[in-house]
Amino acid sequence: MTGPNPTDRGKNGSKIHLVTDRNGLPLSLGISAANVHDSQGLIPLVRGIPPIRSHRGPRRRRPEKLHGDKGYDYDHLRRWLAQRGIRHRIARRGIESSQRLGRHRWVVERTVSWLAGCRRLHRRYERKAAHFLAFAGIAAALIGYRRLSKRGRPSPL
Repeated sequence: MTGPNPTDRGKNGSKIHLVTDRNGLPLSLGISAANVHDSQGLIPLVRGIPPIRSHRGPRRRRPEKLHGDKGYDYDHLRRWLAQRGIRHRIARRGIESSQRLGRHRWVVERTVSWLAGCRRLHRRYERKAAHFLAFAGIAAALIGYRRLSKRGRPSPL
């Protein structure tokens, strides 16, 4: 799960893929080599979203809407999302500017910066991808715990 990073003089590296809710809580997390295109990580991430509990009604099995940047602008991804009943708002390459999606995308960027604040994730020290993914999962769980505890909800511990 490492590959030559195109922005870092070809050094091997990893990329963290993340799906969050509207408030920045991490829902699904994945890693890939640094030279893998972002669009290849979308389907496993959406499939990895756990059922969401709600106060009323059954659990939601999928998100209602998905915002993405131009890296996800492919017809097969749009069709895949539409088949599952997920409305998508993906910027089109060469047509739309990224400015309109910025108001939604900053939430994900903020969560990625919170993950990067963990020293273990800022630079990959682990040789095995499973270990790096486990540390990323622990960091995502801590972010979720901190976000939920600030809202005044009872602590699970």
